[in-house]
Amino acid sequence: MTYLDAISLGREAMWVVLLVTGPALIFGLVVGLVISVFQAVTQIQEPTLAFIPKILAVGIAILLFGPFMLAIMTDFMSNVISNVGMYLH
Repeated sequence: MTYLDAISLGREAMWVVLLVTGPALIFGLVVGLVISVFQAVTQIQEPTLAFIPKILAVGIAILLFGPFMLAIMTDFMSNVISNVGMYLH
């Protein structure tokens, strides 16, 4: 395995991490932003108000995008496992 192969594998792994975690993070971010605007408009300054909606939003995102996330991770791992011989040289 050359340095170029290691960098390529690391880059692909980082891309997989972004693709897998992206939908849940975006859902959490949007819900957090909506809750923050609601708190600013109503002047309710309860710090625990945003936790439950964010947890629910991330859970829903995982339910909705779970098959996509699993497919991305499965493709990456099957690629890594099928190329183990190349990595050992």
